[in-house]
Amino acid sequence: MFTSLYAQPKTKLASAEDVVASMDQCGVDISVIANFGWVSLEMCQETNDYILESVARYPKRLVGFCTIQPKAGKAALAELERCLRGGAKGIGEMMPDRQGFELDNEAVMGPIVEFAVSHKLPLLTHSSEPVGHQYQGKGDVTPDKLYRFVTKFPQLSAVLAHWGGGLPFYALMPEVKQALANAFVDTAASVFLYRPQVFSYVAELIGADKILFATDYPLISQSRLIQQVKSLKLPPQTEALIMGENARRLLGLPESTPAGG
Repeated sequence: MFTSLYAQPKTKLASAEDVVASMDQCGVDISVIANFGWVSLEMCQETNDYILESVARYPKRLVGFCTIQPKAGKAALAELERCLRGGAKGIGEMMPDRQGFELDNEAVMGPIVEFAVSHKLPLLTHSSEPVGHQYQGKGDVTPDKLYRFVTKFPQLSAVLAHWGGGLPFYALMPEVKQALANAFVDTAASVFLYRPQVFSYVAELIGADKILFATDYPLISQSRLIQQVKSLKLPPQTEALIMGENARRLLGLPESTPAGG
């Protein structure tokens, strides 16, 4: 998947310095930098190192999420321990379809979830829509699988990327809304997936306190999504929650921390 995404000559990669420079340009105070769901634990470890080093260089600007290969068992848990000691605040982005595991497989994910819950670490997973246009990176972690995941592990603070593949739209069903009680969705790649009104609709369906601002930078600039949110003229409290307060609460950042993207 990584090869298919980044084989195109125009596709960009960004360093920690690039992220911070873009944040300064767009007025973003703090950013979460997440890893990728690599197939091998060794690649997870190597890229986790860069994230931990970046957070150490920019402790007031960057928050790190580290990833693992859950099928590595005890070695995966050892890597999570190492990342936690190194300052990681979350797990992900996981890519279950690419990494070859099912999110609701208790034998594989049970120990990972137990670790995450005991250390108050949110877990971010890739998500995709079962309908609509095709694009590089669209997988099969669809709302039905995500629903099984959040019902299997209701105590976990799960973050479902890319609007949870549309799972919030099923929250018109009471049991789905209840299942999402401890889950969040992020807005990564939103401009490629939905009309801007998705912010208002999802806020109404599951609550504005469940939406985390995300871009998929450098695929999408922070400024592009910020401008879209501003154009919606959401209620000030709703906008504040989405643009940073939800993330601050989820990550346990001090209340004095400015809200950011």
